[in-house]
Amino acid sequence: MARRTDSGMMRAMARNRIIAMLKGGDRRSIGRSDRVAKIVNADRRLFANLMAGLWSEDALVRMRAADAAEKVTREKPEWLAPYHKELLGLLAETEEQEVRWHLTVMVPRLELNANERQAVIGSLNRYLEDRSSIVKTFALQGLADLAKSESSIRPTVVETLRQATRSGTPAMKARSRKLLQQLGS
Repeated sequence: MARRTDSGMMRAMARNRIIAMLKGGDRRSIGRSDRVAKIVNADRRLFANLMAGLWSEDALVRMRAADAAEKVTREKPEWLAPYHKELLGLLAETEEQEVRWHLTVMVPRLELNANERQAVIGSLNRYLEDRSSIVKTFALQGLADLAKSESSIRPTVVETLRQATRSGTPAMKARSRKLLQQLGS
């Protein structure tokens, strides 16, 4: 019985610590987001706390929560389903490059209807105009991920990737070449 109480207390402490672990330090650092991702990956109940960090008032928490959530959902994309509408809204609204680049690869993991897919494509195409090369590069990744599961958009995405191989930043060119191979183009 004491063991169960101890583990319950440990989970409660972990829940409270998730956001605290994402605070502080330098904006150029991911801080402890890798550690947070590992903790959350081991206990799905903590994922809600992590996702709440995407809307934190603290910019460092938002960017690190996005980083950790993206890492967790690489293997567990289904965990994003309860946040479907919120993530689509955040993708359309956020101006923060650090949050944008993680959303560009998380949102395509959602099951999207045709209207949602078009809205996501619109957001990702706008992201291709971002001042951040990383955001642009990850927007290409997001478009390619969508094209893998939706053949009707593949020709347009392939053309976007081909354009990026000619006129994008060095990172965009390299990623586009890789994505074109993956798409068989």
